[in-house]
Amino acid sequence: MITYDELNAQNDSITELSNVLLYLFKERSMCDTNACCELFHRYVDKVNAHIDLVDKNLYGDLLNHSDTEVRNLVNNFMSGSQEIKKLINAYTRQWCPHRRPDELLIGDHERFLSETEGMFEMILQRIQDETEKLYPLIRKTSGDMETAA
Repeated sequence: MITYDELNAQNDSITELSNVLLYLFKERSMCDTNACCELFHRYVDKVNAHIDLVDKNLYGDLLNHSDTEVRNLVNNFMSGSQEIKKLINAYTRQWCPHRRPDELLIGDHERFLSETEGMFEMILQRIQDETEKLYPLIRKTSGDMETAA
């Protein structure tokens, strides 16, 4: 059983880490610290875990819903999940290829910062869309105001 409170807590944690990391990454010297690298890997793990949880548990009944708009929205979320995972994989291959908690490989700080901001923006938009579109849809179709799955 997954509650909306749990989903929102995960989203809050991801948002908080995004904000902290973006602040830290703006200062080039912070990018090479163990603390930043550890936080970044924690962030990636949290995003992946959240997407997996949502993908595996929230879409089932909605994919078979009689309303085409409901099915289309769910399909959009599913394809969005794939895009985010592709982006994260490409990003981590580029900037942390060895996945060591104490290593980010940053040769071009401006490019790194630009790609990081883009990735964070996409993930934060996904969180907002979940909150404003997906969760209300699940509440509406299931009638359960507390439990998402």
